[in-house]
Amino acid sequence: MADAMSGMGGPRTLDAQEQALFERLAVGGEARDRDVLIERFLPLARSLALRYRRSGEPLDDLLQVAALGLIKAIDRFDPQRGVAFSAYAVPTILGEIRRHFRDRTWAVGVPRDMRDLALRVDRAVDRLAEQLHRQPSVAEITAALGLGEEDVLEALQAGGAHRALSFDEPRGTEGESPATLADSIGVAERGFDHVEGRATFDALLESVTAREREVLRMRFEHDMQQAEIGAAIGVSQMHVSRIIRRALTRLRVITEAAA
Repeated sequence: MADAMSGMGGPRTLDAQEQALFERLAVGGEARDRDVLIERFLPLARSLALRYRRSGEPLDDLLQVAALGLIKAIDRFDPQRGVAFSAYAVPTILGEIRRHFRDRTWAVGVPRDMRDLALRVDRAVDRLAEQLHRQPSVAEITAALGLGEEDVLEALQAGGAHRALSFDEPRGTEGESPATLADSIGVAERGFDHVEGRATFDALLESVTAREREVLRMRFEHDMQQAEIGAAIGVSQMHVSRIIRRALTRLRVITEAAA
């Protein structure tokens, strides 16, 4: 990093060649002058991009964003102001990287002010975790940022939209076909409706006589014909029909009254 900053220990003064390149560029110099400066200070951009390599963002994307920030710094730098270029370039490059995280890396659309707040809370969490050697509580985050607890909670929740996972992403490495995220997602279990309906029906059957209950079971559970039911209980088919009609009418009245 000696070409850009003295081992990242601080800004350095431009050498004669760099000063000449910047001065020519400021008055409409050749494209080659710009390319030489980009190449010379590219290690600075790379070192700043590497600070964010654990963010989950692809390193190649971070390097491109940092390089873009470097180019903007080179184009805007005024060598006559007596400011070290590295001191001017670092905040420009970091600003470009932070804008990238704020505007380009969200998997779900989140309002701009909420994105800013989520990133602010995220930085505070990292800072406090380093100081406390543990994850900070919501109360500690609110105290550090001077925010309300609801604002912090909302920002933390919004931060979950920063990344989206594929349902096909493996949840482990064991076996030839590890379980995926989709395997852990709940599905509608239609059996619960059946169980609930059966429990309701059993309770309703308590409102009819034992004989009516038996006739209904033979008819609707065992799918017996009315003639077969009559033979089984020793009555005519017409009488079976009356028993079924009477029992169903009573069940309907009770059901409507309960609703």
